[in-house]
Amino acid sequence: MAVRTVLQQADIDRALTRIAHEILESNRGADGLVLLGIPTRGVVLAERLAASIGRIAASDVPAGALDVTMYRDDLGRNPVRAPRPTSLPAGGIDGATVVLVDDVLYSGRTIRAAFDALSDLGRARAVRLAVLVDRGHREFPIRADFVGKNLPSSTRERINVHLHEIDGDDAVTIDGGDADVASAADAAEAGRDA
Repeated sequence: MAVRTVLQQADIDRALTRIAHEILESNRGADGLVLLGIPTRGVVLAERLAASIGRIAASDVPAGALDVTMYRDDLGRNPVRAPRPTSLPAGGIDGATVVLVDDVLYSGRTIRAAFDALSDLGRARAVRLAVLVDRGHREFPIRADFVGKNLPSSTRERINVHLHEIDGDDAVTIDGGDADVASAADAAEAGRDA
């Protein structure tokens, strides 16, 4: 199985810095921002983004975690993992601009579940989505507002995000076979479906 590294530590740092600037520009500053990471790696990314925004804007931005395990619609088909704690900043989310943060956007099912979980916790003024990698293949009409890297991929490929806090290194890799063969097969499928 071929494994390719598509982002290294410096690339991830640059992507997160760019996303931090984009979030600040979109929100017109740091006021009213709350970052909520989706476990596991989304929480680490939310913390990194909050620190970066804090340095840029010279303002503390609260970050927390939003577990969506029990809100997923595919629990019967996928292995169930133990729910992780949801932790909201002291002020909650009412009236805030909440930026959901995840590592990879794929089918959109996780983010759909996050919307449901979020609505049980309060009423945000607005909800935005920041992801490190958008790989396509959406099953729901969900689009990220802030993307570190668009990475078209085959459904047979796996995107792996490694973060130092969890994995000991920072990298994004793709594995799952020969990318050229997979891309040709996907192009043939797309031609049949058109």
